[in-house]
Amino acid sequence: MGNTPILILKEGTKRDKGKDAQYNNIMAARAIADAVRSTLGPRGMDKMLVDTLGDVVITNDGVTILKEIDVEHPAAKMLVEVAKTQDEEAGDGTTTAVILSGELLKKAIDLIESNIHPTIIAAGYRLAATKAQEVLDSVAKDVKVEDKKALKMIAETSMISKSVSGSRDYLSDLTVKAVTAVAEKDGKWSVDMDNIQVVKKTGGSMDDSELIQGVIIDKEPVHPGMPKVVEKAKIALLDAAIEVQKTEIDAKIEITDPSQMQAFLDEEENMLRNMVKKIKDAGANVVFCQKGVDDLAQHFLAKEKIYSVRRVKKSDIEKLAKATGGNVITKIEELSPEDLGLAAKVEARKIQDDEYTFVTGCKNPKAVSLLLRGGTDHVIAEVERSLDDAMSVVAVAIEDGKIVTGGASTAVEIAMRLREYAASVGGREQIAIDAYASAMEVIPTALAENAGLDPIDVLINLRKAHKDGKTHAGINVYTGKVVNMLDEKVIEPIRVGRQAINSATDAAVLILRIDDVIASKGGAGMPPGGMPPGGMGGMGDMD
Repeated sequence: MGNTPILILKEGTKRDKGKDAQYNNIMAARAIADAVRSTLGPRGMDKMLVDTLGDVVITNDGVTILKEIDVEHPAAKMLVEVAKTQDEEAGDGTTTAVILSGELLKKAIDLIESNIHPTIIAAGYRLAATKAQEVLDSVAKDVKVEDKKALKMIAETSMISKSVSGSRDYLSDLTVKAVTAVAEKDGKWSVDMDNIQVVKKTGGSMDDSELIQGVIIDKEPVHPGMPKVVEKAKIALLDAAIEVQKTEIDAKIEITDPSQMQAFLDEEENMLRNMVKKIKDAGANVVFCQKGVDDLAQHFLAKEKIYSVRRVKKSDIEKLAKATGGNVITKIEELSPEDLGLAAKVEARKIQDDEYTFVTGCKNPKAVSLLLRGGTDHVIAEVERSLDDAMSVVAVAIEDGKIVTGGASTAVEIAMRLREYAASVGGREQIAIDAYASAMEVIPTALAENAGLDPIDVLINLRKAHKDGKTHAGINVYTGKVVNMLDEKVIEPIRVGRQAINSATDAAVLILRIDDVIASKGGAGMPPGGMPPGGMGGMGDMD
């Protein structure tokens, strides 16, 4: 063959092999973890993110930060996926999951340099994750849906690190009321978050936010002659137009006499009048229609003092059905008094320049609404993110019925037990389990750093407390003291910790096992040197 080179890969393809590939991937993933590390805990800082259009997001919510920044490196993208999965499954703990992934990879580098093979590290990490889950279960406490006090503590713990922490007492109360209202038991408890409607409106303060035992519709009555307030509302929910039906096929009507034209118009009027009569006879004094309402029908409805709203979204009609107990009807002729929903009041309310319809005072509603207020759009957006996290953690606590303590107490307990467990495991895997235990301690370390405390002192004090059998001992970031987190009311659902351990371990193991990166020319994220400039695309947008 002589010295002719054999070209297998396309020209311009970049290839990293062996330790180079592993280091590049691990460094990229760690850059992501370091980006959100300073947001952890009550003393965590916020990030300002500016996208290419100049839109600004100010938040310390891990998943929001990672969604907003434009990540280019393929390994770094895996950590963004960790945050997204954590958010979908548990609603909170996104920053914890990402930091833990980064720390597991950092410890893995030290082991690789000590000539421990990545597959052995991966096996040890898997064993450690299984043991960590057992420890989580052993320290968990039971919580019931009736225990509103504990649920409120869970919501407050979720909000304490957010910018809404000043109003957390009031907002956590709204959160618990909203989630427990829509919780349903069918063998076991389940919460469908789609049944909680969130409406945002600038003006007022966070404390002006309110929970509506019903639904808010962003529409006004179709006719100015309709009443603005209806007490003891009987609500018809229609998935049919209050209009004269058109024929399915193209049809021509020939008339030979002007009186025939009038007869047609009269018949149309009669048909609309009969539709309105049918609604009136069923006992309805409020109509929500998913489709159109004819101008003449609007006039008849107004004369009958029936409050009517047209072109209501399908999702809103479904929420109204759950809130009022009414049935959605597709044929007006079949409307009966049993199909009507009930509410104490239906009223048109003006908030700033927009008019809304408030359906309030529903008895045992299975759909409720939260009206959020705040000084600016950025404030309201952050309030919504905080409430979304709080509602998610309360919901998963109700579903799982188990809680654990926060303030790094669980992480330190897991680390201590893993070290004991490592000694009982033979072979090199025990070194990886020990590394996993050290990685778990990144959580108290990061909490201490963000609070301006000495992380080494904090860690020593926490280890000592747990050695003395104080399972729920955690760090109070305001005083720097080690205290019982149950007394401090810092608790979170077990699913937050469980999912963080699973996601972080899976991502770390996946990245560890890669020893060859082949990136085509123009492929995402592999410029010369294996890392995009600055570690991550879009990180220049951060303040």
